[in-house]
Parts: sequence; C-alpha cells; structure tokens
Amino acid sequence: MNDEILLVDKPEGISSFGVVARVRRKLSEEAGTVSVKGKDGVVREKRQKVKVGHTGTLDPFATGLLVLLIGKGTKRANEFLKLDKKYIATVRLGATSTTGDPEGEVTVLVDSSRVSEDDESGVRDVRVPSRADVEKAVEKFVGETEQKVPSYSAVKINGERAYKLARAGKEVEMPTRKVRIDEIEILDYKWPDLTIRCQVSSGTYIRALGEDIGKELGVGGYLTALRRTQVGEWRIEGAKRLGELGIGD
Repeated sequence: MNDEILLVDKPEGISSFGVVARVRRKLSEEAGTVSVKGKDGVVREKRQKVKVGHTGTLDPFATGLLVLLIGKGTKRANEFLKLDKKYIATVRLGATSTTGDPEGEVTVLVDSSRVSEDDESGVRDVRVPSRADVEKAVEKFVGETEQKVPSYSAVKINGERAYKLARAGKEVEMPTRKVRIDEIEILDYKWPDLTIRCQVSSGTYIRALGEDIGKELGVGGYLTALRRTQVGEWRIEGAKRLGELGIGD
C-alpha cells in the first residue's frame, strides 16, 4: 500500500470516510514513528501521519470501487473529479423510499398480487410494466439530461449539507444539474426488480436515475443495490478488499 493510488472494493454498510479512516490508520501504523523535539526540548516518538483521501464517495449501502489517493498522490485529486463512472444497480419498482435507497422509509405503491382494477376498497392497482415498457422507459434517459439532486446528498444548500437538512425535516428546493448518461443496459428484469448496468458522467446520481425510471413507468422506484465497477480507466478487477489489506471491516 505504498503507491500513490490505492483501489479498494468497498463493502456494504460502511461509509467512504470509514474506509479512508481505516486505510489511513493502517498506513500510519506501517509508517512507524519519528523522533520529534517538543517546545520543552524533550524528544518524543510520534506516529507518522499518512495522508489519504478518496476521489468520490459511495453511500454506505453501496459497494464497489473507491479510488484512494495516498501521500503526495492527494495533490492529484482534481484529475479524478470529472471522470466517467460505471455502475450496476438494482431498482425495486412499485415502491419509493424517502432517501432513494434501502436506508429510507419505504412506501409500497403497487401490489403485484392484485388485479389492475378498482375493488371495493377503492384501491386502484397499476399494471405491472412489461419488459418492452421498461426498455422504452430506460431509453429516454440515455444522453444529456437535467437531473434533480437528491435531498439526501452531500450537496451544500446555504452552507449546510442537504442530507442534514433533510434529516432535520427541513424542506428545501434542490438544484438540478446537467448530466450525461452514455449507456443503460438491462441485465435482468423480473418484477419488481430491475437490474441495470450504466455508464455515466461524473456527478450523476444513480439513486435519482432509479427514481426517475420508476416515475417514467408510473409505479415508483428506488435502489436496493448499487455497485461501482469503474472510474475512468480504473476497474473493480484491480481493487482489493479490506481484508486483503489487513484491515478489518
């Protein structure tokens, strides 16, 4: 782990900052100590601190490629800001989540066991989308598009992180940004789960894409799984798990 770039396969259930902290601690332990003379003239042994930073976060529920920069490599952070990314995502259709992922409050909108008509309860079910319906909906999001930034995101609104405002119950108008989606491939579709592979520009929120696909189909949707497989030229195949680095999860 002495190179300036380290590829890590982030596990589920840990934040990107948590991965950085664990790697930093491991590298600092390996770097050993240095002798430092204090203002009082006493020489003490002090653990060397190794700089570690990531080049793009993954939500705790997500897994996959984290590109970490180490030591002098942290000065190269700007090189990674605009790189395209690839993901594999599973969208649960027929329901929504307050966060767009499994960590939020989920509301089921479509009960696929019911017929598509009104009944005595006054509840109207929506027809389950066919494969052709899904293909048509997905195609609409390929190319340049305006995407609304999720309220549960790290974007700052008036100096505050959006997710902090959302957790506090404060409603804010989230900005939109122009993003580019180069490809969306349907890997599997068995109601209510849709698995896609996509290549997108930097700044694209896959959670928002999953929600938008659900809206287009008229049934709602949120992500239940997300895995990043590539950042620029860096691929998940070259990444190491924390255990392989001698770091506990």
